[in-house]
Parts: sequence; structure tokens; C-alpha cells
Amino acid sequence: MRKDSRLSRALHVLIHLNMTDKPVTSDKMATMLLTNPVVARRTMALLRDQGYVHSSKGHNGGWSLATTLDQITLLDIHKALGDSSVFTIGLTDEHSNCIIERAVNAALKDAMDEAESILLARFGEITLDQLGRDFEPPETSD
Repeated sequence: MRKDSRLSRALHVLIHLNMTDKPVTSDKMATMLLTNPVVARRTMALLRDQGYVHSSKGHNGGWSLATTLDQITLLDIHKALGDSSVFTIGLTDEHSNCIIERAVNAALKDAMDEAESILLARFGEITLDQLGRDFEPPETSD
């Protein structure tokens, strides 16, 4: 079963952008994420459309944050990337006339809908700056 890693990749890039003081090119992002620059640009364009990043052209151009990480939640990024299902488990519809298949699908759908609702609510509580805190150097006292 194929995993959709767009959310984790986007979060990865956004935290990196927060840690740098200059724009990051799509080529550099692609290298970091082991993907193609076109995929990086396409993903970043979705985030730009929602106002989370902006791009600059030319020498020293690239992608930068357009807002602070404390203003962005995991849910915001999930929605910006297309609001796809958080689960890859699917229901079968090969025997839709079968009462057993309908009963199984109903039970699975109810459970998955409930779990997805809980997960998305939690995503709405977590800001990206909370993720980035794990990477900040600890303060030292002199």
C-alpha cells in the first residue's frame, strides 16, 4: 500500500525555511527530500496559494516563509495540500449487493470517520512552531 508523505515532507521543508535566513531553491528542497524539483515546486505552490510561503525569482531567489510558524497548524497544511484522507485503508465495493459487505463497510466507515475526526482535531491544535522547538538549541546560562 502506497503512503502519502506530502504532509510530512511539507512540514519538513517549512521548518527548514524557518531555520534559514535566505530563500531556499526548489532544487535544494528536492535534494533534501530525495525528490524532483518539479514536485517540490508543485507542493510549494499549494502552500503559496494559501499564503504560507512566497517565492522570489532570480539570483538568490527561492522559497521563504510568508508568515510565522506559530500562525500555521498541521491542519492548515493538511488542507493546503488537498485535504485528502488521512488513512489509506479503503472500503470494498466489489459486492455492494451483499449484506455482509455492507455491514462490514458500515462498521469500518464509522470507526475510520471517528478516528479521522479525532486526528484532524488534534492537527488543528499543533502549530508548526511547536514542531520546530525540538530543533532549537537549548538556552545556556553563563
